[in-house]
Amino acid sequence: MALLRTKMELRPLGNTGLRLSCVGFGASPLGNVFGPVSENDAISSVREAFRLGINFFDTSPYYGGTLSEKMLGKALKALEVPRNEYIVSTKCGRYAEGFDFSAERVTKSIDESLARLQLDYVDILQCHDIEFGSLDQIVNETIPALQKLKESGKIRFIGITGLPLEVFTYVLDRVPPGAVDVILSYCHYSINDSTLEDLLPYLKSKGVGVISASPLAMGLLTETGPPEWHPASPELKSACQAAAAYCKERGKNISKLSMQYSLSNKDISSVLVGMNSVRQVEENAAAATELALFGNDREAIAAIEAILKSVKNQTWPSGIKQS
Repeated sequence: MALLRTKMELRPLGNTGLRLSCVGFGASPLGNVFGPVSENDAISSVREAFRLGINFFDTSPYYGGTLSEKMLGKALKALEVPRNEYIVSTKCGRYAEGFDFSAERVTKSIDESLARLQLDYVDILQCHDIEFGSLDQIVNETIPALQKLKESGKIRFIGITGLPLEVFTYVLDRVPPGAVDVILSYCHYSINDSTLEDLLPYLKSKGVGVISASPLAMGLLTETGPPEWHPASPELKSACQAAAAYCKERGKNISKLSMQYSLSNKDISSVLVGMNSVRQVEENAAAATELALFGNDREAIAAIEAILKSVKNQTWPSGIKQS
C-alpha cells in the first residue's frame, strides 16, 4: 500500500508575508558541528527536504566556522529551482572568533554570508544570541544597521535570537514598531519546557513572527540522550531518560512525539530542527505528515508530561551550547 502523504503545512510568519514550512531545516549540522557530513550528504538532505515541502533553511556564519553557510549554498544551488521557492535565514554578530554586533561588522557580515551562500539576498538576517552582547547596542546600533541593509535589498527581514526569553521583550519594547520582524527562540517550546507559550500573545501583538528551534531540547528528548556538555541539571536529564525509556517500552519514539508536540502550536510559524541526512529529513517530514493526518498521540504525550512534571520548565544557564 502506498504511504499516505499530505502537503507540508505552510504557516504565515508574523507580518512578513512569508509562509514557512512548519518544519524548518536547521543547517548547523552541515557545518560538521555534530560530526562529519559529506558534501554529497548535505546536497542530498537539502534536495530531499525541498522535495518533501520544506522551504525554510536556517544557518549562521558561526556554525562550523562558516562551513554550514558554504555547504548550504552549494546544496541550494544544486536544487536548480527559482530563488523565490525557498526561504533562507542566516545570522550576524556571532562568529568563530567571538561576538561583534557593531554596525560595521554586521554590515560586512552580510556580504560575506551572501558570497558563501551564493545568493543575492537572504530572506531573514538575525542577530545571533543577543544575550552575549549589549542589548542596548542591539537596539541603538545593530538593528538600525540591519534596517539599512533591508533598504539596500540584501536582506528582506530582521530577526533576533537568544536563549533567555526576556531578551526579546527588552529589545522589542525599545525599537520602533516593525523594526524587528522575527524572533528565533530555542529550547522553550518542547514537552519539558513550554515557557515560550506565555510570550506568544505579546509577540503577536507586536506583529512579530515566531520560529522555535530545538524541539528535542538539544538531545534531552531522544533515546540516546543528550551530549556530555548538556547544561541541564542531573534531575532533568534523569527524568527525560525515564520518559524516553517509557516510550521505547511501548514501541513509541520520544523524539517523534516531541517534534509533534512542538508542531501542534499553530502560533509558531516553523519548528527548526537540525538535519544532516536524508533519513533525518524523512523522519521529520513524516512526523509532520502523521500529525496532520491523525493528530497528536495525546495518551503518550500526557504520560511523558506526567514523568517530567517535577522538572517542567526547568531552565539552564546559557553560554554552553547556542542556537
